[in-house]
This record gives sequence, C-alpha cells and structure tokens, in this order.
Amino acid sequence: MKNKFFRSTLILMIGALLTKLLGFIIRIIFTRTVSEADINLHSLIMPTYSLLITLAQLGLPLAISNIIAENKTSSKKVLFSIIPASLIINIILIAIVFITAPYISTNLLHNSNAYYPIISIAFILPFISLSSIIRGYFFGKQKMLPHTISNIIEQIFRLLIIVIFLPKLLKYGTILTVSVYILFNIISEIISIIVFLMFLPKNFTINKKDLKPDITVVKDVLSIAIPTTSSRIIGNIGYFFEPIILTFTLSLIGYSSDYILGEYGTYNAYVLALLTIPSFFILALDTSLIPEISKNKNNKNIIKRRLKQSITMSLIVGLICNTFVYIFTEDLLNIIFNTNRGIDYIRFLCPFFILLYLEGPLASTLQALNYAKYTMKVTIITTIIKLITLFLFSLLHIGLYGLLLSEVFNILLIIYLNSKKIVKVLN
Repeated sequence: MKNKFFRSTLILMIGALLTKLLGFIIRIIFTRTVSEADINLHSLIMPTYSLLITLAQLGLPLAISNIIAENKTSSKKVLFSIIPASLIINIILIAIVFITAPYISTNLLHNSNAYYPIISIAFILPFISLSSIIRGYFFGKQKMLPHTISNIIEQIFRLLIIVIFLPKLLKYGTILTVSVYILFNIISEIISIIVFLMFLPKNFTINKKDLKPDITVVKDVLSIAIPTTSSRIIGNIGYFFEPIILTFTLSLIGYSSDYILGEYGTYNAYVLALLTIPSFFILALDTSLIPEISKNKNNKNIIKRRLKQSITMSLIVGLICNTFVYIFTEDLLNIIFNTNRGIDYIRFLCPFFILLYLEGPLASTLQALNYAKYTMKVTIITTIIKLITLFLFSLLHIGLYGLLLSEVFNILLIIYLNSKKIVKVLN
C-alpha cells in the first residue's frame, strides 16, 4: 500500500512517545521510592546490563525484518531457524556471566554487591532474545502495531511493579531489591511475547518441517545482525573510554577532578537528555525505513524517495525540537531538572545536533541495502577518531568544550562517510 511506510512510522512514533513518557514517569517514581544506595547499585550495573542485552539481541530484530521484507524465504523458516541459534548464543552468554560475574563486580565495578544483580541479568537474556525475534518478524511484515502495543503494556506493567511491589522489597536490603527488580523483566518480556503471539495471522500454523533449522537462513540473518551489533558494541566501548581520556587529559593540564566530574556529569545528565528529545521519532523512522528499503532494494527511485522523505522529516523534527530547546534552555533545565547547569553547552551543541538526526536514516538505508559491514567500519573509524580528537582538543585548555568539539566532529564525519557511500550506491 502506498502509505504503508508513513502509517508504520506514525504508529511507531506514537508508540515510542507514549513509551518514552511512561519510562520517564517510571524513572521519577523509582528514584523517589528506593534509597540512594539502591539507585547507585542499579546505575552501577546498567552499562553491564546494556552490553549483555545488546549481545543477547544480536541485532536480530533489524536483521530478521530485513530478510522477511525481501520475501525470498518463508517467514516461518526464518523464525524457526534463528530461534535455536539464539538459544545457543544465550546459553553461552549465561555461562560467561556466571563465570565472570565475580571478577566484574569486584575488580571492574569495585563493588561486591553487584554480583547478584549481574547474575540476575543472565536469567532474562533468553526472554529478551525471543521477544526480539518475534518483533523482527512483525517489522519485516511492516506491522508496527504489535510492537507498539507490547511496548506500552510492558511499561505499564513495570510501573505497576514499582508502585505495588517495589516498596515491599526495600526492607530486604539493596542487593535483593535491585536483583528482583531486574528479574521482573522476565515477566514483562513474557507479557510482550504473549501480545505478539496474539497478533499472529489466523492461518499461522506450525508443521514439523517448519521446526527444522535452515543453516543458510541463519547465516543470512547473522551476516546482517553481527555487523549491526558490532557497531553498537564498538560505540559502547568508545563511550566507555570517553570519560577515561577526558579525565586523564584535563587532569594532566591542571583541571581539578571535582571540576571534571561536575562538568562531565552535567553533560551526560542534562545536556544530552535535552538534546536527544526527538530520539523516539528517529528510532520509529529508522525501524520503518529498513523493511521498506529492503522490500524495494532493486528500485532505486523508491529508495531515493524514501530516503529523501526520511531525511526531510528528520531535519524538520530536529530543527523544531532543537530550536525550542535553544530558546527555552534555562526554563527547561529548571522545570525538568531543577538546575541551570549546562546552558552554554546546550546552546553550543543545538545547531549541530540537528544534523545528528540524519545519522539514523543514512545508516538504516545502508543496512537495508546489505552494507551493514560498511556501517560497522564507519563506526570503528569514527570512534577511534573521536577519542583521538577528544584527547587533542582537551589539551587546548578549553575545559569540557574539548569533548563538545570532538562530538561535533564525530557527527559531521559520520554523516559525510555514510552520505558519500549512499550517493555511490544509488548512482
């Protein structure tokens, strides 16, 4: 259908907005319900949590949607080929978590209390993987309503958990509270899976032959998924080294540790939070774009038109949101965060972050055209260059603006490299 792409994007955008609002409410209630020790422990393991979730999902939703959208292989064959492979990956991950949890908690995080919460993460990985696989099926069919509804129901459930059960856990101590809070994700993921199953077509039947995995299909899915996941992992590694390099360099030239931690905290907690407000829209657009491009990968005119429409929409949304943030920076900081820190940083970055939202459509188009390996190379190159420029700019005695300049340079470089590749591919 002619307007299917826009309808899918609209459904995802509305769903993502509601999910983001519910997530924001959950964050507020969570921080006001639990103790500071609970918040600190939960925050401490979040990078580990994000990394493990990334590895468990393995980029499967986008990869599966790409394969199914091409309509060259039976959808059921794709699903029942990748589920066993995913199960094997998760068993390996769970084993790794159990083996490394003592070292991660004690030697890397320097907090032995993190051991049981990290172990708890291992148990939710298979459920997240299965949910991701089914989500990819619906993305490939360009049916975005199941994903939207499941996300909203998940967030509502988490909200109820926090309101009803979380206060009762507090008397059992920090470790148990955080561990059980993480384990509640199992139930929310099961609910998500049930919602997805309810949206399966009535004629969706499973035969014995459907359960036989196809190695070729697994290879096709992983050939897209692994480079995509690798890009995210590389990005996370770059983010991990960012404060290390910043702290080392600024301390080297005479800045105090209190200044560095304070300004970097402002950047992460307030500046990025406001500048990335339109991220829910861009995510919805990217998710709709991949199956649309995959389905029409032999029709360059449609690809060019969809890419142009996506870029235009991204620019409009980015321009409106960032202009609003630029004008009302101080008011927004006071109303949302009860602070006025970071005003100058936000106004410096606002014009450049409008361009940030072009990264999504460009990268999604390349991934849909089977250039995921190229986007991975771009991520590696730009991450390395960003860390180098961060070190060099920080030596200029300009405080945190060294980080801001490296961020701007990184945005421009990614857009340039991906745009150059797309022009070459589509001409």
